[in-house]
Amino acid sequence: MTEQQLLQDLVKGDEKAFRLLVDTHKNRVYNTVLGFIRHADDAEDITQNVFIKIFETAGSFKQQSKLSTWIYRISVNESLDFIRHKNRKKRWAVITSLFDSDNELLHQQADTDHPGVLAENKEKAQILFSALDKLPEKQKTAFLLQKTQDCSQQKIAEIMQISEGAVESLLTRAKANLKKLLVNYYTA
Repeated sequence: MTEQQLLQDLVKGDEKAFRLLVDTHKNRVYNTVLGFIRHADDAEDITQNVFIKIFETAGSFKQQSKLSTWIYRISVNESLDFIRHKNRKKRWAVITSLFDSDNELLHQQADTDHPGVLAENKEKAQILFSALDKLPEKQKTAFLLQKTQDCSQQKIAEIMQISEGAVESLLTRAKANLKKLLVNYYTA
């Protein structure tokens, strides 16, 4: 089935087309989301939201890029929206924690139990994840797409809807910022 036919069938609400789309892209979407979120349960929920959004908005896809690029873009945007919402909740939790002592789950640690993090590397992973969270959003997005999804600079440019030069600049700044943030933990 071609991308064009798949999209036409999705717009019609075809369940088989949706199942094919999910089967084809679920691992890539989940891993992309997990790179941003790092909590398996949240990543699964967001992955489901991504596919719901794709199904609901298939008719608005203009086909100016590949379908996989559009899916990446939705995955990244849903992940960033989740992080923004979570950060707003954290800020409010910090304020309310000044007045309330029943706030055990307000500061949730990143889940280093996801695939790709070996037991002996959990502490290093936590340090790296903490540093990644301090990067500006665009730098973090470009860096994660390149390092966790093995996307080329051209593909990242399409996903983020920026020029390849801008991607190169974001990656250079992300690496420099990570180097500064991690200088006390790692020696080169």
